[in-house]
Amino acid sequence: MRKAFSVVEALVVIAIIAILAGLIIGAIRSFDGSNALSGNDADTRQSAETKQRLAEADRQIGMPDITRFTERKLAKDILELRDKEITTYCYIVNLNGELIFIGEAIGFGLPYSVQFTNPKTLVDADRFLGIHTMSDNGRVQQMPQADPNGLFMPEGLAATWIMLKGPDGQAKPVYMEPDIIVSPFPLHK
Repeated sequence: MRKAFSVVEALVVIAIIAILAGLIIGAIRSFDGSNALSGNDADTRQSAETKQRLAEADRQIGMPDITRFTERKLAKDILELRDKEITTYCYIVNLNGELIFIGEAIGFGLPYSVQFTNPKTLVDADRFLGIHTMSDNGRVQQMPQADPNGLFMPEGLAATWIMLKGPDGQAKPVYMEPDIIVSPFPLHK
């Protein structure tokens, strides 16, 4: 009577089990084209239906026939013009819709909420929280990142910095909260 598997037989059995496990896990993950392991059946169904509808819309309509790329060219031109140190003219609009000339400036101004550095950074959440784990595979999270001055800028602040020319002709930063118009040529009423 035989009591043990040979090494070859044991390896064959392990290989078959591994293949079956891979097939089962792959089938579960590809159920309805989404990850069924998430545990939310409504999300899984909605995701699958959305994918089907988008595929049908794409089949019927297709992609826009963009051939001239005019908007992309204009965006490039605007970016390049903004990179030049040109004299501009700064106005605010009063409640009657009239333009009030503020003065000559350099450039087009910067929104107050613009940041010099990336506003977000990736951190190892476990290390950030002081949790020591046995592996190097911690949870990665996005966290706010301060600018070089140590301050965290707000998002979407409706204010602008303008390098306005003073009486001496030297440009100085001026903080403006009202809506402004900055033009590379004088505007007339």
